Amino acid sequence: MEIPIFIVDAFTNVPFKGNPAAVCLIENELQDNLYQSIAAEMNLSETAFITKRNSMDFSSGARFGLRWFSPKSEVPLCGHATLASAAVLFYLKKNVNPVVVFETMSGELHVRQHEESLIMDFPLNKPKPQVQHEIKDLLKAAVGDLPIQDVCYSPTTKKLMIRLADTCNRSELTSLRPETETLLRNETTGKIKSLIITLKETQTTQTGYDFYSRVFAPWVGVPEDPVTGSAHTVLAGYWSEKLEKKKMMAYQCSSRGGEVKLEIRDDDRLDIIGQAQIILQGTLKI
Repeated sequence: MEIPIFIVDAFTNVPFKGNPAAVCLIENELQDNLYQSIAAEMNLSETAFITKRNSMDFSSGARFGLRWFSPKSEVPLCGHATLASAAVLFYLKKNVNPVVVFETMSGELHVRQHEESLIMDFPLNKPKPQVQHEIKDLLKAAVGDLPIQDVCYSPTTKKLMIRLADTCNRSELTSLRPETETLLRNETTGKIKSLIITLKETQTTQTGYDFYSRVFAPWVGVPEDPVTGSAHTVLAGYWSEKLEKKKMMAYQCSSRGGEVKLEIRDDDRLDIIGQAQIILQGTLKI
């Protein structure tokens, strides 16, 4: 069996930045263990699998199945690998439709082109306040002695969000080095699958960004995720209320960097806007 495979850098307009995802085009559904084996072999934060629907091909079809796997497990929602999947369909397969629809574990996700960007219609996952003393050891492992302003949790995505105090700066966020084993040792309940650390942009800078973030997900085999759209469904829900804005620009402070534009719509869903670069294409032989 031969499977077309691509590597796409998401949330960037240049190669080797943003978040790389593998994308596979699947003619017929595979066994779950094979999906997982391929994702483990790719060893990227996520590998996406696009499946045809209604016997349409990848160039003319408007509806596809989409699943995402980390090196360790299937995940219910992944933003950067969805962006990467749409890039393969629109840019390489020259899909003729103005919008493609992905059927996923998180419902239907619509993606459309707009100029040089792709716009993803995602659910908005507003986090809820979390009692800090219940997870004080995990917080200490994540941010050390840096002051914390808020801690929130999204039960839908199983993401814990830590907002650093406004007295902190971007360099302190960038300098954090939480140890994977320490994070794993301090969270064994399965309640948390990903840890987001975020910081408000100060008014004294002129970067154009509203907030910064980093994402750590050792519980699914990803020590640090360079840029992830699923985390931004939580970040957008939080920061829109704090900043009283529906349109925001975010920057991911990972070593690869990445820009994400966020627009909260009137139907309480979220447009995640970004660019993508396809850097490799080949064939898996199984």
